[in-house]
Amino acid sequence: MPRCLFTVTAALALAMPALLCAQVVRPIPLKSLRGDLVFGLPPDVLLNGLPVRLAPGARIKDANNMLVLSGALVGRKLVANYTVDTYGLLMDVWLLNSGELAKPWPQTTQEAATWVYDPVNQFWIKP
Repeated sequence: MPRCLFTVTAALALAMPALLCAQVVRPIPLKSLRGDLVFGLPPDVLLNGLPVRLAPGARIKDANNMLVLSGALVGRKLVANYTVDTYGLLMDVWLLNSGELAKPWPQTTQEAATWVYDPVNQFWIKP
């Protein structure tokens, strides 16, 4: 009996992290905007066709929320959410997965000012 209890407890302990990871939603701040990024030689990036630069402390997270170096993305065109710092440099970039791409997100500050965010369903509603 104790051996059975140990086996069941061990199986649950091993399965629990996988179950917990499935429930995690990636926190992308509401002040972020969505755009098309084309990565050039670091720190140069095209954002919606316009040249911008990555900030010195820029953080790029892939679809699995893992940090990615900008040099690994040279030449790639990706849809991402981003924030800018006070100098207009890209500070935080979230490369989106298919579930995040399906949800509407504002692309300009004017859209963000007029759209409404639904915190329960975690997506933006166009007026």
